[in-house]
Amino acid sequence: MATTNTTHTIGRRKEAVCRVYLTPGSGKWSLNGRTLGDYFPRPALVTAIQQPFTATDTLGAYDVNANLTGGGQTGQAGALRLAIARALVKIDESRRGKLRDLGLLTRDARAVERKKPGRPKARKRFQFSKR
Repeated sequence: MATTNTTHTIGRRKEAVCRVYLTPGSGKWSLNGRTLGDYFPRPALVTAIQQPFTATDTLGAYDVNANLTGGGQTGQAGALRLAIARALVKIDESRRGKLRDLGLLTRDARAVERKKPGRPKARKRFQFSKR
């Protein structure tokens, strides 16, 4: 799998982890053995995932092979976007400024808040009864 031109990076979002292998090519996508449109049926997620490529005018210039684990669709899409942005910077350092300005190199640290004792959820309270 590891050829000389392949760039490997990792992206994380919520509970999702994505390992991306970028190879110069014709723009083929392989996400856990499936295509981009097959793995992410929501067009908004596809647009978000392709944002690093469109920002650097490299859409279709690289073949993307990704392994996604954990989390849900939104988390995996965010992890994939971060991993692609990191890989593009690893390939060409001059892209860092543009990707940084768009916020594509920042890891989104927001995660689910833990449930607190004596409450049904993290912040929700049980119904108050005066009488």
